[in-house]
Amino acid sequence: MTSPEAREEAVLEAIRQRREQVNEAIPEELPIQRPERLYEASRYLLDAGGKRLRPAVLLTTAEALTDSEPLSAEYRSLDALDDSGPVDVMAAAVSVEVIQSFTLIHDDIMDDDDLRRGVPAVHEEYDLETAILAGDTLYSKAFEIMLDTGAEADRIVDALRVLATTCTKICEGQSLDVTFEQRTDVSPEEYLEMVEQKTAVLYAASAAIPAILLGADDETIDALYGYGLDIGRAFQIQDDVLDLTVPSEQLGKQRGSDLVENKQTLITVHARNEGVDVDNLVDTDDVDAVTEAEIDDAVAALEDSGSISYANETARDLVEQGKNRLEVLPDNEARELLCEIANYLIERGY
Repeated sequence: MTSPEAREEAVLEAIRQRREQVNEAIPEELPIQRPERLYEASRYLLDAGGKRLRPAVLLTTAEALTDSEPLSAEYRSLDALDDSGPVDVMAAAVSVEVIQSFTLIHDDIMDDDDLRRGVPAVHEEYDLETAILAGDTLYSKAFEIMLDTGAEADRIVDALRVLATTCTKICEGQSLDVTFEQRTDVSPEEYLEMVEQKTAVLYAASAAIPAILLGADDETIDALYGYGLDIGRAFQIQDDVLDLTVPSEQLGKQRGSDLVENKQTLITVHARNEGVDVDNLVDTDDVDAVTEAEIDDAVAALEDSGSISYANETARDLVEQGKNRLEVLPDNEARELLCEIANYLIERGY
């Protein structure tokens, strides 16, 4: 039986191989043009790196749908399922990554974060006005790029509708997240709804859009959208767990920062329901002032309440549910890779 470490290494290699192709496509789809400062700022985070998980899901889904051997397909001209012509699924993959970058720029502005992907945030490297414009530019460019996939016109319209709805839901989810910081009565259902909108919908779009563009039936499109929602929610829940359980030096930020900043997570929502005084688990709201000992004590209390176990179990259940949805796809290597990507999202470390 393959070890978890070997499986993770195989998934990371598969993602890396697709990431390299996406990285090559980004300058083609989003070249630096006049005004240069605006487009340099727009490309800044894209050029800084990232795992490209969402484009990897999109490309792998396209491979699975067309029963292509992984990495053998020509992403720029993949034959539609009904032989209606070639589809540029690489453009679609870049489009969803551009949306992801747009959200990161605006998130960093809202949270006043200084760093992103190991480099200064866009508003720090440039200025606030340029960062806002760069985010807005990426938002609009994503739709332009999706228009150039070469798919049937009605399918492009449907893909654009999914992308537009996704952007709306991301904003709604971000708004809920901010509102939740002022509440102590958030239910697990409300939290999962927020996570679905803020994080999971872009994974859902990444899985559904290639099916739309390639001409899959509604049942397949719906199942793939559900797969993305499930693994996206699991991804965010696991991030909540890692924020508490992974050492600060590996996280690249203070462990337990979500708890210090009073951000609602499935862990704290569950703990409150179990009678834990979550608001007083740490004595400061300053991330720079909290001590490792305070975080250790807080984590111990959350473990005793069963809240961390509850979050882990919820994430695992979502991943299994998501993988079951993939039965609509042909039984091939790409489908198996989508299952392994789902596993990776909750098993990954730092």
